[in-house]
Amino acid sequence: MSKFATVGTIEFAVGRRDQLLRSLVAHKARCLKDEPGLLQFEILLPKEEDSKVLLYEVYRDDAAFEAHQKGPSFIQWREETAGMVLRIYGTRCTVLD
Repeated sequence: MSKFATVGTIEFAVGRRDQLLRSLVAHKARCLKDEPGLLQFEILLPKEEDSKVLLYEVYRDDAAFEAHQKGPSFIQWREETAGMVLRIYGTRCTVLD
C-alpha cells in the first residue's frame, strides 16, 4: 500500500490568521498524538499570501486519511474555526518511495 499525502489550502477571513493558526497548531498536536496513521503534518505560511495557510500531511494510506477526516480532532477544529474559514481545497497525492 502506498503512503497518501494531501496538500491543502485554507483561505480564511481577514483578521483571523492568528486565531486560525493557534487552532491549527493545537489540531496538529492532537492528530500526531492520537492518529497513528498520520505520519507528518506541516503548517506552511505562504510568504506573499497572508490570507491563506497551506497544509502538507502524509498518511500511512488512504484509510488513515479518511479516519482523520472523521476523527474527533478534525470535528473539533471545524467547530472552532466556524466563521473563520472561507474555503478549504486540496490535492490528494500518492507518495512515491
